[in-house]
Amino acid sequence: MLSPNDILLALAILMLKHFICDFILQVPFHYQNKGTYGHIGGISHAAIHGIGTFFALIYFADKPDTIDFEGPHAEITIVVLFDMIVHYHVDWAKVQINRRMHWTPTTHEEFWWLLGFDQLLHMLTYIAIIWYIKSP
Repeated sequence: MLSPNDILLALAILMLKHFICDFILQVPFHYQNKGTYGHIGGISHAAIHGIGTFFALIYFADKPDTIDFEGPHAEITIVVLFDMIVHYHVDWAKVQINRRMHWTPTTHEEFWWLLGFDQLLHMLTYIAIIWYIKSP
């Protein structure tokens, strides 16, 4: 079980991971293609997040009663896939809404509201992951 300090540390690590994967490692190939469902650009962006989540949670692998990193049914697979699938669909939906509404960064404040909502959903994903790994 994770201590309160471990929970805060996990959240901080996942938020740092998110910044790195969503802003530093995201290249035009990713963000220009996230709106096409099934495009490798969006899938590879989500995969980078999954890999980042795996490494973000390694520290917690030796904590008793948390996430299983070993064996054929390792729970880390569930967590990584969950992060990838949710991230992919949140990003895809954001692009779809912006396209349909014709919102752009320079023409509509709603573009920025949607970007903020997108980031909120990603942070709530991390809270769900922490809840899952802390549960006995």
